[in-house]
Amino acid sequence: MSKELKHKLKVEPYPYQRDGILFGLQKKRLMIGDEPGLGKTLQSIGIVDCANAYPCLVICPASLKINWKREFEKFTYKNALVLDNSTRTTWPYLLRMGMYHVAIVNYESLRKYFVWDIKTNGTFRLKDVVFCPEKRYFRSVIIDESHRVKDPEAQQTIFTKGITTGKPYIVLLSGTPVVNRPHDLIAQLSIMERMTEFGGRSKFLSDYGQKDSDLTELSRNLYDKCMIRREKKTVLTDLPDKTRVDLYVDISNREEYNIAENDLRRYLEEYTECTDVEIRRKMRMKALVKFMTLRALSAKGKIKQAVDFIKTHLANDKSLVVFCSYHDIVDDLKKQFPKAVTITGRESLVEKQAAVDSFQGGHSKLAICSIKAAGVGLTLTASSSVAFVEFPWTYADCCQCEDRCHRIGQKENVTCYYLLGEHTIDHKLYQIIHNKKSIANQILGTDDDVPTDQLYFDELVNSFMDYGRD
Repeated sequence: MSKELKHKLKVEPYPYQRDGILFGLQKKRLMIGDEPGLGKTLQSIGIVDCANAYPCLVICPASLKINWKREFEKFTYKNALVLDNSTRTTWPYLLRMGMYHVAIVNYESLRKYFVWDIKTNGTFRLKDVVFCPEKRYFRSVIIDESHRVKDPEAQQTIFTKGITTGKPYIVLLSGTPVVNRPHDLIAQLSIMERMTEFGGRSKFLSDYGQKDSDLTELSRNLYDKCMIRREKKTVLTDLPDKTRVDLYVDISNREEYNIAENDLRRYLEEYTECTDVEIRRKMRMKALVKFMTLRALSAKGKIKQAVDFIKTHLANDKSLVVFCSYHDIVDDLKKQFPKAVTITGRESLVEKQAAVDSFQGGHSKLAICSIKAAGVGLTLTASSSVAFVEFPWTYADCCQCEDRCHRIGQKENVTCYYLLGEHTIDHKLYQIIHNKKSIANQILGTDDDVPTDQLYFDELVNSFMDYGRD
Protein backbone atom coordinates (compact mmCIF):
# COMPACT_ATOMS: atom_id res chain seq x y z
CA MET A 1 0.00 0.00 0.00
CA SER A 2 1.32 3.43 -0.88
CA LYS A 3 -0.57 5.51 1.66
CA GLU A 4 1.59 6.68 4.54
CA LEU A 5 0.60 5.52 8.02
CA LYS A 6 0.47 8.24 10.66
CA HIS A 7 0.49 6.73 14.12
CA LYS A 8 1.33 7.40 17.76
CA LEU A 9 2.55 3.90 18.59
CA LYS A 10 5.63 3.54 20.77
CA VAL A 11 7.26 1.31 18.13
CA GLU A 12 7.68 1.53 14.39
CA PRO A 13 5.85 -1.36 12.68
CA TYR A 14 7.54 -3.36 9.93
CA PRO A 15 6.42 -2.37 6.41
CA TYR A 16 4.02 -5.33 6.06
CA GLN A 17 2.58 -4.52 9.50
CA ARG A 18 1.94 -0.93 8.37
CA ASP A 19 0.09 -2.37 5.38
CA GLY A 20 -2.00 -4.48 7.75
CA ILE A 21 -2.89 -1.47 9.89
CA LEU A 22 -3.82 0.60 6.82
CA PHE A 23 -5.95 -2.27 5.53
CA GLY A 24 -7.73 -2.42 8.88
CA LEU A 25 -8.35 1.31 8.99
CA GLN A 26 -9.89 1.06 5.53
CA LYS A 27 -12.03 -2.06 6.10
CA LYS A 28 -12.82 -1.56 9.84
CA ARG A 29 -14.34 -5.03 10.20
CA LEU A 30 -11.74 -7.52 9.08
CA MET A 31 -9.65 -10.61 9.67
CA ILE A 32 -5.86 -10.63 9.92
CA GLY A 33 -4.84 -14.15 8.92
CA ASP A 34 -1.05 -13.81 9.00
CA GLU A 35 1.01 -16.84 9.96
CA PRO A 36 1.96 -17.06 13.66
CA GLY A 37 4.96 -14.92 14.54
CA LEU A 38 4.22 -12.05 12.15
CA GLY A 39 2.75 -9.68 14.72
CA LYS A 40 -1.01 -9.86 14.34
CA THR A 41 -1.26 -8.45 17.88
CA LEU A 42 0.67 -5.29 17.01
CA GLN A 43 -1.35 -4.77 13.84
CA SER A 44 -4.70 -5.06 15.60
CA ILE A 45 -3.54 -2.73 18.37
CA GLY A 46 -2.31 -0.31 15.70
CA ILE A 47 -5.71 -0.31 14.01
CA VAL A 48 -7.53 0.44 17.26
CA ASP A 49 -5.04 3.11 18.34
CA CYS A 50 -4.83 4.89 15.00
CA ALA A 51 -8.64 4.94 14.81
CA ASN A 52 -8.84 5.98 18.48
CA ALA A 53 -11.49 3.26 18.76
CA TYR A 54 -11.49 3.14 22.54
CA PRO A 55 -12.66 1.61 24.78
CA CYS A 56 -11.54 -1.65 23.22
CA LEU A 57 -12.47 -5.18 24.28
CA VAL A 58 -10.02 -8.04 23.64
CA ILE A 59 -11.40 -11.59 23.63
CA CYS A 60 -8.57 -14.13 23.75
CA PRO A 61 -7.42 -17.52 25.09
CA ALA A 62 -6.86 -17.57 28.85
CA SER A 63 -3.11 -18.09 28.47
CA LEU A 64 -2.75 -14.82 26.53
CA LYS A 65 -4.68 -12.38 28.73
CA ILE A 66 -1.70 -10.95 30.59
CA ASN A 67 0.29 -10.80 27.36
CA TRP A 68 -2.42 -8.69 25.71
CA LYS A 69 -2.34 -6.27 28.63
CA ARG A 70 1.44 -5.95 28.39
CA GLU A 71 1.37 -5.58 24.61
CA PHE A 72 -1.21 -2.79 24.69
CA GLU A 73 0.81 -0.93 27.32
CA LYS A 74 4.09 -1.58 25.46
CA PHE A 75 2.84 -0.37 22.08
CA THR A 76 0.46 2.45 23.11
CA TYR A 77 -0.06 5.05 25.82
CA LYS A 78 -3.29 3.41 26.98
CA ASN A 79 -4.03 1.36 30.11
CA ALA A 80 -5.39 -2.18 29.81
CA LEU A 81 -7.39 -4.13 32.39
CA VAL A 82 -7.68 -7.91 32.67
CA LEU A 83 -11.20 -8.80 33.80
CA ASP A 84 -11.11 -10.98 36.91
CA ASN A 85 -13.03 -11.45 40.15
CA SER A 86 -11.48 -8.33 41.69
CA THR A 87 -12.92 -6.13 38.92
CA ARG A 88 -16.11 -8.05 38.17
CA THR A 89 -18.38 -5.23 39.35
CA THR A 90 -16.09 -2.23 38.86
CA TRP A 91 -14.76 -2.63 35.32
CA PRO A 92 -17.58 -0.61 33.69
CA TYR A 93 -16.89 2.29 36.06
CA LEU A 94 -13.14 2.09 35.44
CA LEU A 95 -13.71 2.28 31.68
CA ARG A 96 -16.33 5.01 31.90
CA MET A 97 -14.02 7.19 34.02
CA GLY A 98 -11.17 6.74 31.54
CA MET A 99 -8.89 5.03 34.06
CA TYR A 100 -8.57 2.14 31.60
CA HIS A 101 -9.06 2.09 27.85
CA VAL A 102 -8.87 -1.64 27.14
CA ALA A 103 -10.62 -4.60 28.79
CA ILE A 104 -9.33 -8.15 28.27
CA VAL A 105 -11.40 -11.30 28.78
CA ASN A 106 -10.95 -14.97 27.91
CA TYR A 107 -13.53 -16.91 25.92
CA GLU A 108 -14.65 -19.02 28.85
CA SER A 109 -15.54 -15.91 30.89
CA LEU A 110 -17.75 -14.11 28.35
CA ARG A 111 -20.90 -15.32 30.03
CA LYS A 112 -19.62 -14.33 33.48
CA TYR A 113 -18.93 -10.70 32.58
CA PHE A 114 -21.32 -9.89 29.74
CA VAL A 115 -24.46 -12.02 30.05
CA TRP A 116 -27.27 -11.14 32.45
CA ASP A 117 -29.70 -13.89 31.56
CA ILE A 118 -30.59 -16.60 29.05
CA LYS A 119 -34.35 -16.86 28.51
CA THR A 120 -34.49 -20.57 27.91
CA ASN A 121 -33.15 -23.81 29.29
CA GLY A 122 -30.76 -26.01 27.35
CA THR A 123 -29.88 -25.02 23.79
CA PHE A 124 -30.30 -21.32 23.05
CA ARG A 125 -29.85 -18.79 20.26
CA LEU A 126 -28.68 -15.19 20.19
CA LYS A 127 -32.22 -13.82 20.61
CA ASP A 128 -32.47 -15.69 23.94
CA VAL A 129 -29.46 -13.95 25.49
CA VAL A 130 -29.79 -10.82 27.61
CA PHE A 131 -26.47 -8.99 27.61
CA CYS A 132 -25.36 -6.49 30.23
CA PRO A 133 -25.85 -2.93 28.92
CA GLU A 134 -22.20 -2.04 29.60
CA LYS A 135 -21.16 -3.85 26.43
CA ARG A 136 -22.25 -0.72 24.59
CA TYR A 137 -19.18 1.13 25.92
CA PHE A 138 -16.83 -0.59 23.49
CA ARG A 139 -16.08 0.98 20.14
CA SER A 140 -13.85 -1.87 19.02
CA VAL A 141 -13.44 -5.58 19.67
CA ILE A 142 -10.35 -7.68 18.95
CA ILE A 143 -10.96 -11.44 18.79
CA ASP A 144 -7.72 -13.41 19.07
CA GLU A 145 -7.54 -16.97 17.71
CA SER A 146 -10.93 -16.40 16.12
CA HIS A 147 -11.16 -19.96 14.79
CA ARG A 148 -12.38 -20.70 18.33
CA VAL A 149 -15.69 -19.15 17.30
CA LYS A 150 -16.10 -21.01 14.02
CA ASP A 151 -19.03 -23.09 15.31
CA PRO A 152 -22.23 -20.98 14.95
CA GLU A 153 -24.04 -23.09 17.58
CA ALA A 154 -21.35 -22.84 20.28
CA GLN A 155 -22.05 -20.66 23.34
CA GLN A 156 -18.81 -18.70 22.96
CA THR A 157 -19.67 -17.91 19.34
CA ILE A 158 -23.16 -16.69 20.29
CA PHE A 159 -21.80 -14.51 23.10
CA THR A 160 -19.08 -13.09 20.85
CA LYS A 161 -21.60 -12.27 18.13
CA GLY A 162 -23.86 -10.50 20.62
CA ILE A 163 -21.01 -8.43 22.04
CA THR A 164 -19.62 -7.35 18.66
CA THR A 165 -22.90 -6.46 16.95
CA GLY A 166 -22.86 -2.83 15.83
CA LYS A 167 -19.25 -2.10 16.79
CA PRO A 168 -17.42 0.24 14.37
CA TYR A 169 -14.20 -1.80 14.51
CA ILE A 170 -14.08 -5.60 14.72
CA VAL A 171 -10.71 -7.29 14.21
CA LEU A 172 -10.43 -11.08 14.07
CA LEU A 173 -7.00 -12.70 14.37
CA SER A 174 -6.27 -16.24 13.24
CA GLY A 175 -3.38 -18.03 11.57
CA THR A 176 -5.89 -20.64 10.34
CA PRO A 177 -9.24 -18.93 9.67
CA VAL A 178 -10.40 -22.01 7.73
CA VAL A 179 -9.67 -24.98 9.98
CA ASN A 180 -11.47 -27.74 8.09
CA ARG A 181 -13.79 -26.36 5.42
CA PRO A 182 -15.30 -23.10 4.06
CA HIS A 183 -18.19 -23.64 6.49
CA ASP A 184 -15.75 -22.59 9.24
CA LEU A 185 -15.88 -19.02 7.91
CA ILE A 186 -19.64 -18.53 8.31
CA ALA A 187 -19.65 -17.64 12.01
CA GLN A 188 -16.54 -15.48 11.66
CA LEU A 189 -18.00 -13.57 8.72
CA SER A 190 -21.20 -13.12 10.71
CA ILE A 191 -19.26 -11.71 13.66
CA MET A 192 -17.58 -9.26 11.27
CA GLU A 193 -21.06 -8.42 9.95
CA ARG A 194 -19.88 -9.38 6.46
CA MET A 195 -22.20 -12.30 5.75
CA THR A 196 -24.60 -10.24 3.63
CA GLU A 197 -21.72 -9.34 1.29
CA PHE A 198 -21.49 -13.05 0.46
CA GLY A 199 -25.24 -13.32 -0.12
CA GLY A 200 -26.10 -14.72 3.29
CA ARG A 201 -25.53 -18.12 4.85
CA SER A 202 -27.59 -20.15 2.36
CA LYS A 203 -25.94 -18.64 -0.72
CA PHE A 204 -22.49 -18.96 0.88
CA LEU A 205 -23.05 -22.70 1.41
CA SER A 206 -24.49 -23.05 -2.09
CA ASP A 207 -21.51 -21.26 -3.67
CA TYR A 208 -18.68 -22.67 -1.57
CA GLY A 209 -19.99 -25.61 0.45
CA GLN A 210 -19.96 -28.21 -2.32
CA LYS A 211 -17.10 -30.53 -3.28
CA ASP A 212 -16.70 -28.84 -6.67
CA SER A 213 -16.99 -25.28 -5.32
CA ASP A 214 -14.67 -22.63 -6.73
CA LEU A 215 -12.58 -21.86 -3.66
CA THR A 216 -10.35 -19.58 -5.73
CA GLU A 217 -13.32 -17.24 -6.06
CA LEU A 218 -13.94 -17.47 -2.30
CA SER A 219 -10.32 -16.59 -1.60
CA ARG A 220 -10.46 -13.62 -3.96
CA ASN A 221 -13.66 -12.34 -2.35
CA LEU A 222 -12.22 -12.68 1.15
CA TYR A 223 -9.07 -10.74 0.30
CA ASP A 224 -11.08 -8.10 -1.50
CA LYS A 225 -13.68 -7.57 1.20
CA CYS A 226 -12.23 -8.28 4.61
CA MET A 227 -9.08 -10.38 4.94
CA ILE A 228 -5.34 -9.86 4.79
CA ARG A 229 -2.88 -12.73 5.11
CA ARG A 230 0.90 -12.94 4.72
CA GLU A 231 3.26 -15.88 5.15
CA LYS A 232 6.68 -15.71 6.78
CA LYS A 233 8.44 -16.62 3.55
CA THR A 234 7.01 -13.55 1.80
CA VAL A 235 8.15 -11.03 4.44
CA LEU A 236 11.43 -12.58 5.63
CA THR A 237 13.38 -9.50 4.52
CA ASP A 238 11.46 -7.48 7.11
CA LEU A 239 12.06 -9.90 9.98
CA PRO A 240 14.98 -10.65 12.29
CA ASP A 241 16.26 -14.23 12.24
CA LYS A 242 14.93 -14.89 15.72
CA THR A 243 12.24 -13.22 17.79
CA ARG A 244 11.64 -13.68 21.52
CA VAL A 245 8.15 -13.24 22.97
CA ASP A 246 7.60 -13.06 26.74
CA LEU A 247 4.20 -14.47 27.72
CA TYR A 248 3.20 -13.79 31.31
CA VAL A 249 0.60 -16.24 32.60
CA ASP A 250 -1.31 -16.75 35.84
CA ILE A 251 -0.26 -19.69 38.00
CA SER A 252 -2.87 -22.05 39.40
CA ASN A 253 -1.14 -22.75 42.74
CA ARG A 254 -0.74 -19.20 44.02
CA GLU A 255 -1.28 -20.01 47.69
CA GLU A 256 1.27 -22.84 47.69
CA TYR A 257 3.74 -20.67 45.78
CA ASN A 258 3.35 -17.71 48.16
CA ILE A 259 4.06 -19.92 51.19
CA ALA A 260 7.30 -21.15 49.61
CA GLU A 261 8.24 -17.62 48.51
CA ASN A 262 7.77 -16.20 52.00
CA ASP A 263 9.82 -19.07 53.45
CA LEU A 264 12.66 -18.32 51.02
CA ARG A 265 12.52 -14.62 51.74
CA ARG A 266 12.83 -15.20 55.49
CA TYR A 267 15.76 -17.54 54.90
CA LEU A 268 17.53 -15.04 52.65
CA GLU A 269 17.19 -12.37 55.31
CA GLU A 270 19.12 -14.67 57.67
CA TYR A 271 21.64 -15.41 54.92
CA THR A 272 22.35 -11.76 54.16
CA GLU A 273 22.85 -10.99 57.85
CA CYS A 274 25.25 -13.90 58.42
CA THR A 275 28.95 -12.96 58.63
CA ASP A 276 30.49 -16.40 59.23
CA VAL A 277 32.01 -17.58 55.92
CA GLU A 278 31.54 -21.32 56.51
CA ILE A 279 27.97 -21.01 57.79
CA ARG A 280 27.18 -18.65 54.94
CA ARG A 281 28.47 -21.19 52.42
CA LYS A 282 26.19 -23.91 53.82
CA MET A 283 23.26 -21.50 53.92
CA ARG A 284 23.90 -20.63 50.30
CA MET A 285 23.51 -24.26 49.26
CA LYS A 286 20.27 -24.56 51.18
CA ALA A 287 19.05 -21.32 49.61
CA LEU A 288 19.76 -22.75 46.17
CA VAL A 289 17.55 -25.72 47.01
CA LYS A 290 14.77 -23.34 48.05
CA PHE A 291 15.20 -21.39 44.79
CA MET A 292 14.87 -24.67 42.90
CA THR A 293 11.70 -25.48 44.83
CA LEU A 294 10.23 -22.09 43.97
CA ARG A 295 11.04 -22.55 40.29
CA ALA A 296 9.42 -25.98 40.35
CA LEU A 297 6.26 -24.57 41.92
CA SER A 298 6.08 -21.85 39.30
CA ALA A 299 6.43 -24.48 36.56
CA LYS A 300 3.75 -26.65 38.16
CA GLY A 301 1.41 -23.66 38.34
CA LYS A 302 1.89 -22.89 34.63
CA ILE A 303 0.75 -26.29 33.36
CA LYS A 304 -2.88 -25.30 32.75
CA GLN A 305 -1.92 -22.16 30.85
CA ALA A 306 0.83 -24.01 28.97
CA VAL A 307 -1.72 -26.57 27.78
CA ASP A 308 -3.98 -23.73 26.61
CA PHE A 309 -1.08 -22.07 24.79
CA ILE A 310 0.00 -25.31 23.09
CA LYS A 311 -3.56 -26.08 21.96
CA THR A 312 -3.87 -22.56 20.59
CA HIS A 313 -0.60 -22.88 18.68
CA LEU A 314 -1.34 -26.34 17.27
CA ALA A 315 -4.77 -25.13 16.12
CA ASN A 316 -2.84 -22.96 13.66
CA ASP A 317 -1.49 -26.18 12.12
CA LYS A 318 2.06 -25.21 13.04
CA SER A 319 4.62 -27.48 14.69
CA LEU A 320 5.99 -26.59 18.12
CA VAL A 321 8.98 -27.56 20.25
CA VAL A 322 8.38 -27.24 24.01
CA PHE A 323 11.23 -27.21 26.55
CA CYS A 324 10.92 -28.18 30.23
CA SER A 325 13.35 -29.02 33.04
CA TYR A 326 11.45 -31.44 35.25
CA HIS A 327 10.23 -34.85 34.13
CA ASP A 328 6.99 -34.25 36.03
CA ILE A 329 6.20 -31.31 33.77
CA VAL A 330 7.03 -33.34 30.66
CA ASP A 331 4.77 -36.15 31.86
CA ASP A 332 1.89 -33.79 32.64
CA LEU A 333 2.09 -32.32 29.14
CA LYS A 334 2.40 -35.74 27.54
CA LYS A 335 -0.87 -36.78 29.23
CA GLN A 336 -2.59 -33.83 27.58
CA PHE A 337 -0.92 -34.42 24.19
CA PRO A 338 -0.46 -38.18 23.82
CA LYS A 339 0.50 -37.90 20.13
CA ALA A 340 3.50 -35.70 20.96
CA VAL A 341 7.01 -37.07 20.76
CA THR A 342 9.22 -36.71 23.82
CA ILE A 343 12.97 -36.30 24.14
CA THR A 344 13.83 -36.40 27.83
CA GLY A 345 16.96 -38.51 28.35
CA ARG A 346 14.84 -41.46 29.43
CA GLU A 347 14.68 -42.83 25.88
CA SER A 348 17.21 -45.13 24.27
CA LEU A 349 19.29 -43.76 21.39
CA VAL A 350 17.04 -45.59 18.94
CA GLU A 351 13.88 -44.17 20.55
CA LYS A 352 15.38 -40.69 20.64
CA GLN A 353 16.24 -40.79 16.92
CA ALA A 354 12.81 -42.17 16.11
CA ALA A 355 11.22 -39.23 17.95
CA VAL A 356 13.36 -36.75 16.01
CA ASP A 357 12.56 -38.45 12.69
CA SER A 358 8.84 -38.47 13.47
CA PHE A 359 8.89 -34.75 14.25
CA GLN A 360 11.09 -33.79 11.32
CA GLY A 361 8.96 -35.90 9.01
CA GLY A 362 5.80 -34.10 10.04
CA HIS A 363 4.19 -37.15 11.63
CA SER A 364 3.97 -35.33 14.96
CA LYS A 365 3.37 -31.61 15.34
CA LEU A 366 4.58 -31.38 18.96
CA ALA A 367 7.93 -32.26 20.52
CA ILE A 368 8.16 -32.09 24.32
CA CYS A 369 11.80 -31.91 25.33
CA SER A 370 13.85 -31.69 28.47
CA ILE A 371 16.47 -28.95 28.41
CA LYS A 372 19.37 -31.23 29.29
CA ALA A 373 18.50 -34.05 26.87
CA ALA A 374 17.46 -32.02 23.83
CA GLY A 375 19.23 -28.71 24.36
CA VAL A 376 22.23 -29.68 22.23
CA GLY A 377 23.02 -31.84 19.24
CA LEU A 378 19.54 -32.12 17.75
CA THR A 379 17.97 -30.64 14.64
CA LEU A 380 14.27 -29.83 14.99
CA THR A 381 13.86 -27.43 12.06
CA ALA A 382 10.42 -28.81 11.22
CA SER A 383 9.24 -26.11 13.62
CA SER A 384 9.93 -22.40 13.57
CA SER A 385 8.41 -22.01 17.03
CA VAL A 386 9.98 -22.83 20.41
CA ALA A 387 8.20 -22.52 23.76
CA PHE A 388 9.75 -22.64 27.22
CA VAL A 389 7.51 -23.74 30.07
CA GLU A 390 10.68 -23.73 32.13
CA PHE A 391 13.97 -22.21 31.05
CA PRO A 392 17.69 -22.77 31.74
CA TRP A 393 19.77 -20.84 34.26
CA THR A 394 21.99 -19.20 31.62
CA TYR A 395 21.58 -17.23 28.43
CA ALA A 396 23.93 -19.58 26.58
CA ASP A 397 21.70 -22.53 27.39
CA CYS A 398 18.61 -20.59 26.27
CA CYS A 399 20.30 -20.04 22.91
CA GLN A 400 21.29 -23.70 22.67
CA CYS A 401 17.67 -24.75 23.08
CA GLU A 402 16.37 -22.10 20.69
CA ASP A 403 18.93 -23.18 18.12
CA ARG A 404 17.44 -26.67 17.82
CA CYS A 405 15.06 -24.88 15.45
CA HIS A 406 17.17 -21.83 14.56
CA ARG A 407 19.90 -23.57 12.57
CA ILE A 408 20.91 -24.61 9.07
CA GLY A 409 17.86 -25.96 7.29
CA GLN A 410 15.47 -23.50 8.87
CA LYS A 411 13.81 -21.38 6.20
CA GLU A 412 11.66 -19.18 8.44
CA ASN A 413 12.03 -16.63 11.20
CA VAL A 414 12.08 -18.50 14.51
CA THR A 415 9.77 -17.31 17.29
CA CYS A 416 10.73 -18.24 20.87
CA TYR A 417 7.96 -18.01 23.46
CA TYR A 418 8.89 -17.81 27.14
CA LEU A 419 5.97 -18.63 29.46
CA LEU A 420 6.68 -16.68 32.64
CA GLY A 421 4.61 -16.98 35.79
CA GLU A 422 3.07 -13.63 36.68
CA HIS A 423 4.42 -12.36 40.02
CA THR A 424 6.85 -15.25 40.38
CA ILE A 425 10.59 -15.78 40.45
CA ASP A 426 10.43 -16.34 36.68
CA HIS A 427 10.50 -12.64 35.93
CA LYS A 428 13.64 -11.79 37.90
CA LEU A 429 15.52 -14.91 36.88
CA TYR A 430 14.68 -14.37 33.22
CA GLN A 431 15.77 -10.74 33.52
CA ILE A 432 19.11 -11.71 35.03
CA ILE A 433 19.70 -14.36 32.38
CA HIS A 434 19.21 -11.93 29.53
CA ASN A 435 21.03 -9.06 31.22
CA LYS A 436 24.05 -11.26 31.93
CA LYS A 437 24.58 -12.78 28.53
CA SER A 438 28.29 -13.28 29.19
CA ILE A 439 27.68 -15.64 32.11
CA ALA A 440 28.08 -19.17 30.83
CA ASN A 441 28.62 -21.05 34.10
CA GLN A 442 25.77 -22.84 35.82
CA ILE A 443 24.45 -21.14 38.93
CA LEU A 444 24.42 -24.52 40.61
CA GLY A 445 28.22 -24.71 40.66
CA THR A 446 29.33 -25.28 44.25
CA ASP A 447 32.91 -24.03 43.98
CA ASP A 448 33.18 -20.66 45.69
CA ASP A 449 36.38 -20.06 43.74
CA VAL A 450 34.28 -19.55 40.59
CA PRO A 451 33.38 -15.84 40.80
CA THR A 452 30.63 -15.89 38.17
CA ASP A 453 28.61 -18.37 40.22
CA GLN A 454 28.90 -16.28 43.37
CA LEU A 455 28.10 -13.06 41.54
CA TYR A 456 25.15 -14.69 39.81
CA PHE A 457 23.81 -16.03 43.08
CA ASP A 458 24.24 -12.70 44.85
CA GLU A 459 22.44 -10.87 42.07
CA LEU A 460 19.63 -13.42 42.19
CA VAL A 461 19.30 -12.90 45.96
CA ASN A 462 19.33 -9.12 45.63
CA SER A 463 16.82 -9.13 42.78
CA PHE A 464 14.53 -11.50 44.64
CA MET A 465 14.60 -9.36 47.79
CA ASP A 466 14.05 -6.18 45.78
CA TYR A 467 11.17 -7.88 43.96
CA GLY A 468 9.57 -8.70 47.28
CA ARG A 469 9.69 -5.04 48.31
CA ASP A 470 8.21 -3.71 45.05
